[in-house]
Parts: sequence; C-alpha cells; structure tokens
Amino acid sequence: MGGVVVLFIVMLVMAAVVFAPLGYFIYQFQQNHATPFGETEVHGDSPSVINDFAESVIHFVQRQCAKK
Repeated sequence: MGGVVVLFIVMLVMAAVVFAPLGYFIYQFQQNHATPFGETEVHGDSPSVINDFAESVIHFVQRQCAKK
C-alpha cells in the first residue's frame, strides 16, 4: 500500500513539472491583456508575391472551370 502512495506522489510531482509551462503561459496571457508575446505582426494582411501568385492561379482555374 505504501508503494501506491509513493507512486501517486511521484506522479503528482511529475504532472506539476510537466504542466508548469502551460500555467506560466496562461499567467502571462492574462497579465498582458490577452497578448502573451507582446505586439506581434498580423499574418495575412501584408502583401506577398506568393499570395498574389496563388490568387491569380485560383482565379485562372475558376475561369477555366466556368468556361466548361
């Protein structure tokens, strides 16, 4: 019976160590008013040659499918 208690305590300590980074992340998220890493760049709003090319390919395929 003593082995089960020791195993329970060891597993409890391991869980606390494993989930500590998650708790810290949640703490920082709450402290910075929902900005855990400060000001970050918004993705998807900046112009990109690859995004423009992908959009032109999508529109080309849509036009080709609409003709058939």
